[in-house]
Amino acid sequence: MQTVAVIDYGMGNLHSVAKALEHVGAGRVLITSDAQVIREADRVVFPGVGAIRDCMAEIRRLGFDELVREVSVDRPFLGICVGMQALMERSEENGGVDCIGLFPGQVRFFGKDLEEDGERLKVPHMGWNEMEQAIAHPLWHNIPADGRFYFVHSYYIEAGNPRQVVGRGHYGKDFAAALADGSRFAVQFHPEKSHTHGLQLLQNFAAWDGRW
Repeated sequence: MQTVAVIDYGMGNLHSVAKALEHVGAGRVLITSDAQVIREADRVVFPGVGAIRDCMAEIRRLGFDELVREVSVDRPFLGICVGMQALMERSEENGGVDCIGLFPGQVRFFGKDLEEDGERLKVPHMGWNEMEQAIAHPLWHNIPADGRFYFVHSYYIEAGNPRQVVGRGHYGKDFAAALADGSRFAVQFHPEKSHTHGLQLLQNFAAWDGRW
């Protein structure tokens, strides 16, 4: 049976992610902060919620920035929400925070005066939102091209490489909702909270060989 390591650095919605992975039959799902267990896993999930400064402080304290660079190269790797933002070069949250830098690009604040067609939009962006599949990818298997997913975020991804943007969202402005590069895949939305489409994505991840 394959193992899926859910990285625990104290800043993620770990149990709901693990339960969703178990629900789709992803294999033996381990919530762990043990670097060796993570290295030995067949697949790795990197969730995250909260302030990026606190997240990055814990990631660096535990040496998980280097570990993530290592394990995301040769096996399927999935970043979720702040776990996705931590993979970027830098976030402007908290006055500016350097991130892991696996994907080129920045994490930007939606702004206090976000509007759409003259209507003020609430920040954080919270709730169901359509996501456009920008590029075909194995993780989109059996998911509609304009499926809806559940988002909770005040900051959005401004991708540095358009060819890595496999999913796009719009909330007052366009943003990268999903990025992919080799065996790395990352999403701004919460698949574990996105019902049918989210569970399908996790099932696709469990079956994916990491090639794209």
